Amino acid sequence: MVEKFKLTIKKEVLYYLFTLLALALIMHNDLLNNPLLRLHNMYEKENFFHPFLYSFVIYCAILILRKTIDFIIGIFEKKTH
Repeated sequence: MVEKFKLTIKKEVLYYLFTLLALALIMHNDLLNNPLLRLHNMYEKENFFHPFLYSFVIYCAILILRKTIDFIIGIFEKKTH
């Protein structure tokens, strides 16, 4: 039981980190050219937490969508058994 929980947490953290990376690259394509300049600008403006907040909101929306689809698939699988 605990091992399944640990695996689920690890998987969800990976989903979140992938969301964070994807959103960062989509919103700030200059991260590929000059990441130190982007980090310097973020340090000067003191906006460290907005990427994590935005990623969390998008992650939650995707999580709700995933769980809804899992629920619907589960209903149809129970009908076939």
